[in-house]
Amino acid sequence: MLEAEQSGLKISVLASGSTGNITYIESDKIKILVDCGFSGKKAIELLKQIDRRPEDLNAILVTHEHSDHIKGVGILARKYNLDIYANQNTWKAMEPKLGKIKIEQKHHFDMNKTMTIGDIDVSSFGVSHDAVDPQFYTFQKNNKRFVMLTDTGYVSDNMRDYVKNADAYLFESNHDLSMLRMGRYPWSLKQRILGDKGHLSNEDGALALAEIVGDRTKRVYLGHLSKENNLKEIAHSTVEEILKQKGTGVGHDYTLFDTDPVEASPLFML
Repeated sequence: MLEAEQSGLKISVLASGSTGNITYIESDKIKILVDCGFSGKKAIELLKQIDRRPEDLNAILVTHEHSDHIKGVGILARKYNLDIYANQNTWKAMEPKLGKIKIEQKHHFDMNKTMTIGDIDVSSFGVSHDAVDPQFYTFQKNNKRFVMLTDTGYVSDNMRDYVKNADAYLFESNHDLSMLRMGRYPWSLKQRILGDKGHLSNEDGALALAEIVGDRTKRVYLGHLSKENNLKEIAHSTVEEILKQKGTGVGHDYTLFDTDPVEASPLFML
């Protein structure tokens, strides 16, 4: 392997969906999880799928305090002495759910800030979701950028401009509108999902992506699919069709990938 190849980011969406979310990012100097919405045992199993060990992890970045993003954060942090990063309001909301965490493991990562963690420049940005202060992250090294953007009811102009033309994305494609409207969820929950602080539908996610992908973009991973109100095949075909209609070069200039709620995507290099 060439030296230039060794120095990039390696990424795997270990699992993504309404039942749990966890993403793995590594460089030469650091190994990071973003969120851990699974038991410690399941998180270790997912890492094993990409031939990685929890003992080698350094930190967990948290996006917001919902259980499908933090269920295993405290367990892993205690067992493997991992640093935890989140903004101040998220810390207040999630700390009672994590269990005892040593003071030296707690780090504040404020919104709209950039921190260098190891040799990765990580930037945070706000989203519109029904959590106390939700934020997602971009990861940059050697002029390559990976963006995570799920758990938002809409994509604002500011968000769109901030994440435009990255090399790779994990992007929300939560629900099929017809499945959600006809499904068994109570109306109050349907309203929450469809609202400005809910989740992006396949259609809305695709329309946002059409304005965000650029000539640098090579990979888009569709994430946070609802277990009850979506299917991989529907999400993929809906998003792909809209992106084709918009002339974005999907399938030629960049590739659309699915994620899974219980299986890790293969590691890829940026």
